[in-house]
Amino acid sequence: MFVPDRRGRGRSGPYGEFHGLRSEIEDLSAVLDGSGAHNVFGLSAGAVIAIETALVRPDMTKLALYEPPLSFDGVIHGQWAPRYERELAAGKPGAALAAVLKGTADRGPLRLVPRFVLGAFLDFAIKRTSGSPAPPGSLSPVDLIPTVGYDAQTVRDAAGSLDRFAELSCDVLLLGGSRSAGSLRASLEGLSNVFPHARKVVLPGVGHTAADNDGQPGRVAAELRHFFG
Repeated sequence: MFVPDRRGRGRSGPYGEFHGLRSEIEDLSAVLDGSGAHNVFGLSAGAVIAIETALVRPDMTKLALYEPPLSFDGVIHGQWAPRYERELAAGKPGAALAAVLKGTADRGPLRLVPRFVLGAFLDFAIKRTSGSPAPPGSLSPVDLIPTVGYDAQTVRDAAGSLDRFAELSCDVLLLGGSRSAGSLRASLEGLSNVFPHARKVVLPGVGHTAADNDGQPGRVAAELRHFFG
């Protein structure tokens, strides 16, 4: 199993010259060529990259997707991006992150927290921990927050009819959470219509970050083991 660090993350270098979705597809293709892998799991923007790469990689055998934010037919993702960009330009990384979190929030308590309160808290937390070194092989939150803008560009580049994915010949697993935002659930349902024979699993009681270490990754891993096994 290979877990690549995307540009600007982990031990990978900075983004450098970036051409949006095209660059992400090229990067994933390089990993597939170098590793010989034919099975791919993608989460969120990573799932967008994975399914778009599958269009140009007929050698992909199995594709598992957790809530790709694909915009189509009135389903729109990334509406938080302009506010995020304004806050980041104003030197408020916490407020920028708050714009992202509020814009993609699960159906849960975070939706009830006012954006300015969340932003002020995050800015305070970032300033307080700014002198603490990040663990080896990882980046601090203040370094990661600017990379979200690249995700937004990637998602914008992928907007369009989902029918283009009907040509995929690989096996597909669609994963999501019952508490995720309505737009994410709509995109998953749209893909389910494109892939009528794909297995779709909606995990009860979790949201968009279920696969994260502080979510419930074991439940997502169980579905992946079953699919890829």
